[in-house]
Amino acid sequence: MEAIKNRYDFTIIFDVENGNPNGDPDAGNMPRTDAETGHGLVTDVCIKRKIRNYIELVKEDLIGYKIFIKEILDEKTQGAYKALGYEKNTDSENKGEGKGKAKIKEAQKWMCENYFDVRAFGAVMNPKGWSCGILRGPVQLNFAQSVEPVVPQEMSITRMARTNEERAKTGETEMGKKSYIPYGLYKMEGYISAMLGQKTGFNEDDLKLFWTAIINMFEHDRSAARGKMIVRKLIVFKHDSPLGNAPSHTLLERVKVTRQEQDNELPARAFTDYTVAVNRENLPEGISVHEKV
Repeated sequence: MEAIKNRYDFTIIFDVENGNPNGDPDAGNMPRTDAETGHGLVTDVCIKRKIRNYIELVKEDLIGYKIFIKEILDEKTQGAYKALGYEKNTDSENKGEGKGKAKIKEAQKWMCENYFDVRAFGAVMNPKGWSCGILRGPVQLNFAQSVEPVVPQEMSITRMARTNEERAKTGETEMGKKSYIPYGLYKMEGYISAMLGQKTGFNEDDLKLFWTAIINMFEHDRSAARGKMIVRKLIVFKHDSPLGNAPSHTLLERVKVTRQEQDNELPARAFTDYTVAVNRENLPEGISVHEKV
């Protein structure tokens, strides 16, 4: 199948209720926040992981839809060399010198054909001896940021069960902490480049699967720590041209999230406390808007 021929810019709006959408290990796994504004943050890496997990779940390691970013990476790039009948690179070849340049190019193509996340997001694939180079993918995401400041909280919890007899001697229960925010509505922006998609082979089937993965990425990612997370909106701006028909920011800024007037004196606790609007007036020529959720 041919690679995509259209550029896309999109906005994902999702929320969390009584959960931790993305803990910060440098802050005791408290929900990530902007230290200056108090707005909640969710990293692009976090959302990409959920997309990868959904793809892996529905495709069950099917050829063409394997996931590269998991477990031991050099075993996967080594698999590309073995599939192509190539020997391990020398140090100079691994840098792309001599015969190494052609080997790396062919190995990179094999990785794109076999791994969905390489086709979509790109990857750094240059372990010693089995380099497949560095590839920039067509799909890129910004950090998600909450529409309003959030208030991370900690709740004390107890555990009845003990791991060993020695710890059981200290008492009947142990105390612990659970980090969460009562409610937060997050907005994330992303981009899909048709020009880069043509280099990785990211095609229309991949694009359709990607949209489906975003819509369902929290449905199979439930846990006590993350609380209730839901994708509320997926708004896509489609360009007629591979190079694009308008700057991304002028399109993404058309998506406005505002508080309901009757509720803005109290902290938000539900998606219905907000209004999401898309300005469709005077759209640039060659741009169409699609609300997938």
